[in-house]
Amino acid sequence: MAERAGVALTGSERLPELVGLALRENRKRAHLLVSTVLGKHVPQRPAVVHGAGLELGRRVRDLLASLLEESVDRAVVLGYAETATGLGHSVADGLDAPYLHSTRRPVPGLTPVGGFEEEHSHATSHLLLPADPGLLAGDGPLVLVDDEFSTGTTVLNTIRELHANHPREHYVVVALVDLRGPADRRRLADTAAELGVRLDLVALADGGVELPADVLDRAERLIAEAGPAPEPPAAPAAPLVRVDLDWPAGLPDGGRHGFTREHRARLEAALPGLAERLAAAVDPGAGVEGPDGGGEGSGSGRVLVLGFEELMYTPLRLADALAERLPGGTDRVHYSTTTRSPVLAVDDPGYAIRTRLAFPAHDDPADDSSRERYAYNVAPGTDPARRFGTVVLVVDDTADTPALHEGERALLGQLRRVTDRVVLAVLPSHRPTAPAVPAAPARPLYGPEFSSYRADEVAWLLKDLTGVDLEAPTEEREEAVQSGGAHYAESLPVEYQPSPEYQELFHQALRVSARRIALAVGTVAETLLRERGPGLVLASLARAGTPVGILIRRWLAAGHGLDAPHYAVSIVRGRGIDPAALRYLDAHHRAADVVFVDGWTGKGAITRELAEALGGTGFDPDLAVLADPGRCVRTFGTRDDFLIPSACLNSTVSGLVSRTVLRSDLIGPDDFHGAKHYTELAGADVSGAFLDTVADHFADVRAEALAAADRFLAPEHADERAPDWAGWAAVERISAEYGIDSVNLVKPGVGETTRVMLRRVPWRVLARRGAGADLDHVRLLAAQRGVPVEEVDDLPYSCVGLIHPRYSRGATGASGTAVLTKES
Repeated sequence: MAERAGVALTGSERLPELVGLALRENRKRAHLLVSTVLGKHVPQRPAVVHGAGLELGRRVRDLLASLLEESVDRAVVLGYAETATGLGHSVADGLDAPYLHSTRRPVPGLTPVGGFEEEHSHATSHLLLPADPGLLAGDGPLVLVDDEFSTGTTVLNTIRELHANHPREHYVVVALVDLRGPADRRRLADTAAELGVRLDLVALADGGVELPADVLDRAERLIAEAGPAPEPPAAPAAPLVRVDLDWPAGLPDGGRHGFTREHRARLEAALPGLAERLAAAVDPGAGVEGPDGGGEGSGSGRVLVLGFEELMYTPLRLADALAERLPGGTDRVHYSTTTRSPVLAVDDPGYAIRTRLAFPAHDDPADDSSRERYAYNVAPGTDPARRFGTVVLVVDDTADTPALHEGERALLGQLRRVTDRVVLAVLPSHRPTAPAVPAAPARPLYGPEFSSYRADEVAWLLKDLTGVDLEAPTEEREEAVQSGGAHYAESLPVEYQPSPEYQELFHQALRVSARRIALAVGTVAETLLRERGPGLVLASLARAGTPVGILIRRWLAAGHGLDAPHYAVSIVRGRGIDPAALRYLDAHHRAADVVFVDGWTGKGAITRELAEALGGTGFDPDLAVLADPGRCVRTFGTRDDFLIPSACLNSTVSGLVSRTVLRSDLIGPDDFHGAKHYTELAGADVSGAFLDTVADHFADVRAEALAAADRFLAPEHADERAPDWAGWAAVERISAEYGIDSVNLVKPGVGETTRVMLRRVPWRVLARRGAGADLDHVRLLAAQRGVPVEEVDDLPYSCVGLIHPRYSRGATGASGTAVLTKES
């Protein structure tokens, strides 16, 4: 290249280790930078390929952490097709971020949410086809990954396109090598200034490419002189083995439609098993090493895992896992992929592209079906030491067509002429069920059409399922939930209809505790206001948190003249918070202003669920509650386990709204979680009475609430707010003492015990010895259901409800009262 085309590389010492030079068969751009660590044109050890991306990802993480620590978890990585799809995915691994790559493969039924042009490329159009359009809608840093950064034109096209629809403050451009000239550097800086964004660049090496003025003409002459690439010599066809990897259902085969942290965890867990299957097909005699370090039947011992165009990352990870399982695999296993790029091959040790296999496209591409595809440096050429004894071809099912198998020039036929064994692994091409463009956005529900609360008190981010039959008998639900046959959020319990005696207990408890509740409301509201400022947005956890959110909103209005927005959102244990609700909140408010509110804590399961669900979203996972007997949050009104009367009832104290429902046949990807409005229970509704009774005490407790907030925020009292999770420890102790296998069957605190009595199959109630009137309603419910109440010492809660651990329908009698087991 230097002698005949006049092309040369200059720059940092590491540059020659990362790239070589070759000639393109492309009049737009004569030269091709051939990476030695990308795994595209040059076979390389998979650990080296993945490691280069991981190194870049860690550098980006360090950069973001040094600028704004919380922005690291909100970063999204975008890789470029086709060359950088695997590199971008590896960068996302190093950053532990969600990933998407552009694609040149249109997908029927999916409408692109964006696209851009790559002018110098042989195939210029890039499409963005995320299954979840929200992937590109965040406000965190966007990390754009390409194999090289030579002019910056493609990056500028991308940033302009995406910034017009989803503007953000920070972009990071990542490449293996940065070869921009001064003019290109200025152009990128000018664009960043024009858009008002920060733009950083991270690369492993930098330098430049020196090109003569007539480089295109020189290249054309050299290509003509070289003539067509030589065909591999005739040889008997090697055996072809097809292996079923048993790919995990629903796991994407790459980042074409998005790859989340959850997908990453699933792939890591599956890789060992996938590699075992692959190793058995590649090296049947893996346990016996031959003189060349390979197993018997392994030919020369060298193994190439060959990916397919954009399908780079999964073959790379399979190759890496395979190398760990084959004898001598670290040196034996190499990795590269097929490509669309036409490059001149010259079988000379000083040239990057030694050999070329050209074959017809075999994935029925809609964009350029007539074009050839290429596999470089797979055939050994004149150097026997470069021969691969086994080639593992990994494609997706879209590419497993007759054109792959049939005809003299088909890829499989050519591979079988240049190696001793060919293994074919076909992955299911991920076909997202969610549309790539958002459906009509979900809208909040308001009273009185949905709920008995006023429209200005709360906006319900829920889907109305009022007409759907969702209720199931308590025992049927309990058996299904505990046996694993159903999730508790897939059905509703039959709403408890309180007796006159029980209703009187509720009103008595409300009269006794209203002032105490008002003080807790004021303490929480004043603490939030001082820590978060006047722009508070309340998001109560439906449904128990909703009356609490309304009370906090009333306090802020009465005491400070604030009109705080208030929404009710669903969170489901084991399923997380409603993603559609989060998208709505993020689109209409600053995430930092949103405060999640609930009534009380038990052992802290929902606190943990919320923290896990909000990781990386920009929302603050600090839950605010009136009572924190579980000692698992830092924003609370009290840590005493006292009766909050709203826990005594279900929908009739929560705006006549059911608990929330999450079922795939009812809730689509763009829907809010569902709930029902029980208009037929309007005669028993005390939702408004509960709110008014508590709010009547606001003026009386104002001074105490201000003093309590001052105390909470004083530095010398910081330790008092720190969670110590004593409640969780107590639950684990009780679970072990009573022989209950799951802590989910232990419900601590007055509120949770009440829920057990109303909605589950109760087994026992543990009451702290000497607990008084706060437990009157629990004792009444226990008597009605035949549940023993056991007085115990050293209980950190007023009471604990134990769900029946024997979940068969014999757990209660025909009357619904408890049937004690022999162990009882």
